[in-house]
Amino acid sequence: MACMLLLPLFSFAGKIVVSCLGTSITYGAGMYNREQNNFPRQLQYLLGNNYQVNNFGASGATLLQHGNRPYNQQPVYEKALQTKSDIIFLEFGTNDSKAVNRPYYNEFVSDYKQLITRLRSQHKPTSPRIILLMPVPAYLDDTASINDSIIRRDIQPMIRQVAYETGVEIIDLYPSFTGQKDLLPDQIHPSSIGAALIARRLYEAVTISPDKNYDIFTRLKMPVKTSSFYGYACADFTFNGRNCKVVKPRLVAKDKPWVWRARFWGHEPQTDIAMLERGYHIVYCDVAEMFGNPASIMLWNKFYALLTSNGLAKKTILEGMSRGGMYIYNWALANPEKVAAIYADAPVLDITRWPGHNGKGPGSNENWEIFKQQYQLTEAQAVQFNNSPLNNAAKIAKLGFPMLHVVGDADSLVLVSEHTTPFEQQVKAAGGNITVIHKPGIGHHPHSLANPRPIVEFMLAATGHKINFARKPIPAAEYRSAAGWKKDCGWWEQHADIDSLLLAQKGKLDIVFAGNSITQGTGGHRTKTTNRSGFSAFDSTFGRWNWECAGISGDRVQHLLWRFQHGNYAAAKPKVMVVTIGVNNFGDNDSAEEIAAGILDLVAWVRKNMPDTRLVLSGLLPTGFTTDDPRRIKYEGIQRILAAANHTGYTYLPLTGTFTDENGNLDTAAYAKDGIHLTGKGYRMWARALEPVVVGLLK
Repeated sequence: MACMLLLPLFSFAGKIVVSCLGTSITYGAGMYNREQNNFPRQLQYLLGNNYQVNNFGASGATLLQHGNRPYNQQPVYEKALQTKSDIIFLEFGTNDSKAVNRPYYNEFVSDYKQLITRLRSQHKPTSPRIILLMPVPAYLDDTASINDSIIRRDIQPMIRQVAYETGVEIIDLYPSFTGQKDLLPDQIHPSSIGAALIARRLYEAVTISPDKNYDIFTRLKMPVKTSSFYGYACADFTFNGRNCKVVKPRLVAKDKPWVWRARFWGHEPQTDIAMLERGYHIVYCDVAEMFGNPASIMLWNKFYALLTSNGLAKKTILEGMSRGGMYIYNWALANPEKVAAIYADAPVLDITRWPGHNGKGPGSNENWEIFKQQYQLTEAQAVQFNNSPLNNAAKIAKLGFPMLHVVGDADSLVLVSEHTTPFEQQVKAAGGNITVIHKPGIGHHPHSLANPRPIVEFMLAATGHKINFARKPIPAAEYRSAAGWKKDCGWWEQHADIDSLLLAQKGKLDIVFAGNSITQGTGGHRTKTTNRSGFSAFDSTFGRWNWECAGISGDRVQHLLWRFQHGNYAAAKPKVMVVTIGVNNFGDNDSAEEIAAGILDLVAWVRKNMPDTRLVLSGLLPTGFTTDDPRRIKYEGIQRILAAANHTGYTYLPLTGTFTDENGNLDTAAYAKDGIHLTGKGYRMWARALEPVVVGLLK
């Protein structure tokens, strides 16, 4: 462009303006209640009143100017240009994958750069943060239409090239939807629940606290060669004779956290890419096939000193795949105070079983000889080697850092039963903190997870960067008929139904039962639900009082808190309110601590805003049929925190004993097969357990 006409800018006084430019995915096409559930709208709810989020999505839009529907010819484009934005998200590429647009791929990079230049010029002298969103998957079979293989093979690399060459940020949405066709009901567009995932990810990006003045590349005093690592600048250099790499994020998180990849640089990079997006550096120092011997530890000590003396955090996250497990655990044993967490993937933990031949696997003659050479051992000494991580599991357990292992249960090279399982058992027996994610039917490869979210959240939590969304009040995005709702009655209709019932009975309500689908099953006077399996039990127990059901299927803690804050609960002034919430947060991988914190926020709000209402809090009902079920372990963790809280002004009523036998197992007759929802018997047991407490508060 030789000349660009600058348009007058419209601003939103005192607010941080976030503008979302894109396709029908941004617009919210095809989803239930588009106006409330498109991802820019859900982002608005998360960010709150200090932000203004604009939706400039256009259905069918292409980034390509010679595409079949160019975005720069759509009316919303001019509106976007005229809006003074602080942050701009660009979501393009999906429609560009159509066959009709493929002949113009030689123009894609230049067209995208031109759009970025236009947006930057329009905002001079300041420049907005510009963040490119990678397309979500597409599951259509029509190769002439939007095509997933084209998105992966052609569109993704071009977007990464644009990000690298323009210096803008990038967020890869693709992994979050991998293998989850239910989040894309028409195979292209995210559902309202899928849009909620996007909104959460964008919230993380908007609220990052960066160190804007830090650039590690300027601090490295040796010659470096810079290249692109999936759109991020990677510095290659030699240090102490070893090949090293440092990849820097576009925005550096404030305390400069970093992930140290031990081996197999660039293999299954999805976790590394996700951490770069979140402001973490990714580093590598090649110690080849040294198998974590003392010489490799000394080399790594010097590399660590180089990085931390140049500003990176004093504690690092160690990431080791396969034989990399030896490297990271041996270095951690020698440097425990320098380790924030360990992520080990199909890790070798007993060198005598791989590459050695003491186990059931095939071992590796070539690597066994390398191991003996690196450790200067004879065959007899090597066979008796007893300084592998498995031999030191009890010591490692006491070093204080959390560990995450990801393993394929069908691994025939590094058998889980010979490496991670005995290691996990010893670590737990010694009081250590280890989590193991099993991949049924998967062998040694592929490493990592197609959707690395559990790994990413583990790393974020270990370094204090994980956002607790259980404490972020927001309306829900649930819409599915399986929620026990009448046709075309989604979450917003359920919320409105409850609100109208509360308002109609203002000042007359004795009891309100608030929660999720379990509470929803009590029925009350709701008109838009189909499941009332608990009505008989609750009405026969509480029918002499004026009671109402305020449960909504799928609700998390944050959804109920939003309903309290924006609904008629305080205005209705019920005499007693029973709150049972939290189990749906399990599906979001929220920790016991996070869920409990959200529940206690809810309690604090009720006590402050509904002082005349007597609150009964059960937290959540027991879940997980046995005491060793991971869901039960999380449930018990939540209840321990709630039990230790200050109960002034409300009644804490855990119901573990109501639903479990003398061995702690759930009463199977009281629960559905999912170990969450109640049967008719379960509702009768619940009502009986609540009755003396609730009636006592009503007297």
